[in-house]
Amino acid sequence: MAVQDTAPRTRRELHPRRRRSGPLRVLLPAMLILAWLTAAGIGGPYFGKVDEVSSNDQTAYLPESADATRVQQLLPEFTESDAVPAIAVFVGEAALTDEQLATIGDEVAAIADLPDVTSDVSPVIASDDGLAAQAFVPVSADADIADAVAAISDAVNERLPDGVTAYVTGPAGFSADLVAGFSGIDGLLLGVALLAVLVILVLVYRSLLLPVAVLATSLFSLCAALLTVWWLAKWEVLLLSGQTQGILFILVIGAATDYSLLYVARFREQLRVNRDRAVATTRALRASVEPVLASGGTVIAGLLCLLLSDLKSNSTLGPVAAIGIAFAMLAALTLLPAMLFAFGRAAFWPRRPRYEPEVVAAEPAVPTKGVWSRAAALVRRRPRAVWIGTALVLAAGAVGATQLEASGVPQSDLVLGSSPARDGQVALGEHFPGGSGTPVRVIVPDGDLQEAADVLLANDGVDAVSVVASDSPSGTAPVASDGIASLVPDAPAPEPTIVEGDALLEGTLVDASDSAAAEDVVREIRSELSEQVPGAIVGGVTATAIDTNDASIHDRNLIIPVVLAVIALILMLLLRSILAPLLLIATTVLSFVTALGVSALVFEHVFAFPGADPAVPLYGFVFLVALGIDYNIFLMTRVREESLTSGTRDGVLRGLTITGGVITSAGLVLAATFAALGIIPILFLAQIAFIVAFGVLLDTFVVRSLLVPALSYDIGRAIWWPSKLSRR
Repeated sequence: MAVQDTAPRTRRELHPRRRRSGPLRVLLPAMLILAWLTAAGIGGPYFGKVDEVSSNDQTAYLPESADATRVQQLLPEFTESDAVPAIAVFVGEAALTDEQLATIGDEVAAIADLPDVTSDVSPVIASDDGLAAQAFVPVSADADIADAVAAISDAVNERLPDGVTAYVTGPAGFSADLVAGFSGIDGLLLGVALLAVLVILVLVYRSLLLPVAVLATSLFSLCAALLTVWWLAKWEVLLLSGQTQGILFILVIGAATDYSLLYVARFREQLRVNRDRAVATTRALRASVEPVLASGGTVIAGLLCLLLSDLKSNSTLGPVAAIGIAFAMLAALTLLPAMLFAFGRAAFWPRRPRYEPEVVAAEPAVPTKGVWSRAAALVRRRPRAVWIGTALVLAAGAVGATQLEASGVPQSDLVLGSSPARDGQVALGEHFPGGSGTPVRVIVPDGDLQEAADVLLANDGVDAVSVVASDSPSGTAPVASDGIASLVPDAPAPEPTIVEGDALLEGTLVDASDSAAAEDVVREIRSELSEQVPGAIVGGVTATAIDTNDASIHDRNLIIPVVLAVIALILMLLLRSILAPLLLIATTVLSFVTALGVSALVFEHVFAFPGADPAVPLYGFVFLVALGIDYNIFLMTRVREESLTSGTRDGVLRGLTITGGVITSAGLVLAATFAALGIIPILFLAQIAFIVAFGVLLDTFVVRSLLVPALSYDIGRAIWWPSKLSRR
């Protein structure tokens, strides 16, 4: 990278003539600003339309080869419906009377007339203890699930008998809770994130116009990214979910702000040695392009490694987030320079940078004032003690990572705070088998139907087994322990619906379908069927959760090493070194494991979270390693630049001092934006918010400020091995 000219020597350079900006130099920034305004004007309205192209259906994100996916694909052939089941549960203070049951029956019958409910509403089923009743309500897959569940809830509570409480639960109920949890993404999340960024920028720069320019850069890049992603999702090129949407918003705002702050720092430097703002803009842009492209390229490369994922919720996040990062870089390198060119020194008012080349030329090689000069002095005096001490502290915090329970959480715990569906699930489990309404589904060859039924009935975790049949009133016929022929007494045994020689069995689980006990039962069923009925495939809600967790663990073990290898290669090309990139990655990984360890302790002992999704460590790793490397790139590219003229050790101290303020500001902004995810009451997002926010702060104030500089200073010029700089 070319050495930045910050110390002019000639008289002409010290006292250049003030040049007027020609028409062409003014026209290009104006065209850039107009282009981004147009993109923002078109993309802005799409903030309220994301739910039109997004889906939170867990099965839609499973690999095509997963058993649960194959069952879900074949299910409409048996049931002739892809409706999402809701369960209406009625609980009495005492045993339900015939009159109460009759009133409940009338309410359930009225539910069938709702526009989003199919006509196959089941009759009211009383519990064995007489204290409760339930009814299965199929909700059309094309309906707005949240609105449909709200309408069902209103209907069952309209003429509810005295002493009876009603709940709506089941897959439709939990989907409605998720929709409600994600409802704040478009407005609340974006508003909180932008407000946090604005407050930090105002406090750091003590300026009004500059924060507005940086925020405009972030918001315009998000509008352009959202517009692109929306249409790709509309054309079914990408899958979009509420979770992916929230991460996209935060990632673009944080990254665009970080890249913008890097350019702002370079622009301020150039204004001190260049009277002409066009020259300052050109030189600042030239100095910013390489670190911004390297940082953004590293993040994009890490995100695109998610394409290797079997789980579509992971693989689709990669390109969606990569698109966002690309627009963040583009805006920081085009829109922001154009706006700051238009504003000139007024952008920093009231603390405008003064044109003072003589002062800059006389500045010492290593600045001696300020908090970062004191940090540099500490590194210079005791480099080995500093890096060993910080490494030991980080290692101690990393021990807690072994306490993180990341094997999956029940669906009922995905939403934080109140959850009507969770309350209904609890009530259901007290009076009925916990898996009512969400059965384990087994598709078997017709000739193996009896043997498969025997496997299910022999398992203590299965309460009842039914054969899906086209001519039975409810679509199913019960299976007794002595065989399929023993059905309802004195009633003909309906023939099961056949699809290319296959038949469908449904087993009602004793435990709630999202519980660990239910997962153990389904795993046992799969194991036994694989031995006795090799052609059987098992699906349903519980099987979907199992396949999701298994795929997520596979992805985590595969993608993490690939991300490390890709980032190492990029750093080697950027720094023209092998040793420095390996050390940078080692320190970033140590920082990540420490953040994970501290987070595990906080999750368990402070927030009392029920566990974590297997994807939490993967997402935390991708974001923290990719974004943490950003700050090391900002630091080490400047250190390398300064080392070319001042030597490596002085270059380390000067690089630390010069970049300290901008990197700290960027870290605070990124931590604040990710922390904003915590306002969305979804367990996964809350955990990612804490891990990334804490990890970024750790990386900013400990790793980048002390560990990396001290380690680099201690090693000296050998840090650049095997490049020529290691021998200079």
